[in-house]
Amino acid sequence: MKFQSTDDYVATDDLTIAVNAAVTLERPLLVKGEPGTGKTELARQVSQSLGLRMIEWNVKSTTRAQQGLYEYDAVSRLRDSQLGEERVHDVKNYIRKGKLWQAFEAGEKVVLLIDEVDKADIEFPNDLLQELDKMEFFVYETGETISARHRPIVIITSNNEKELPDAFLRRCFFHYIRFPDPETLRKIVEVHHPGIKDALLTTALTQFYEIREQAGLKKKPSTSEVLDWLKLLLAEDMTAADLKSSGTNALPKLHGALLKNEQDVHLFERLAFMARSGR
Repeated sequence: MKFQSTDDYVATDDLTIAVNAAVTLERPLLVKGEPGTGKTELARQVSQSLGLRMIEWNVKSTTRAQQGLYEYDAVSRLRDSQLGEERVHDVKNYIRKGKLWQAFEAGEKVVLLIDEVDKADIEFPNDLLQELDKMEFFVYETGETISARHRPIVIITSNNEKELPDAFLRRCFFHYIRFPDPETLRKIVEVHHPGIKDALLTTALTQFYEIREQAGLKKKPSTSEVLDWLKLLLAEDMTAADLKSSGTNALPKLHGALLKNEQDVHLFERLAFMARSGR
């Protein structure tokens, strides 16, 4: 069971090695990187490449670790008892299975994605240590222990918004997805936009990397944003000459796909003004 690049996803050699190492060690794969570099998509592609079903747990700021195991609806049970419902006698009717429970009870090996773990409270990762390590947990309401029938491939993503606990990191295999170099980005673009003209792609990527490297930029555009930008350029039937007509340091064509806040837009407007004034 080896992961490799798919028709829809270009995986670098170090990323491929990281995924397969985590699978071999049966450790969660912790993937970090700037937003838009394909961390979430990686889990989907691992699922596709290995022919496994994926269970996705999207973490929010209000998410608690317990929700991944199960939730007991005591309010509904109290209401049903007042109404004389028969189902009230079986507590299992009031237990909602979480994503970890679903992955543990699956009849086959699955990919479990825990997406954006750093969004939750700092205690969230620590609260999952035992379950991810031993692949089991105890249900107090029923007195049963839920153990994984088949150990899932666990992929955990983080945007590096906060530090994760050392005890949690020790249990993971770690990989940082670096922003792709121009050659790798070309391959990614060709997967999503096959047949794009070389002159347009070369000019667009040159402008894109110049934008990313601009000093003072608050938010660097990501892989997903350059793909959106190229989609718009193709839809508008733009050429390399059209892009070059923007001029040095001017706002790029359809810049709203790349620059996502007014501070960065103003930065490029000032640069364009200074470039014109210097002529």
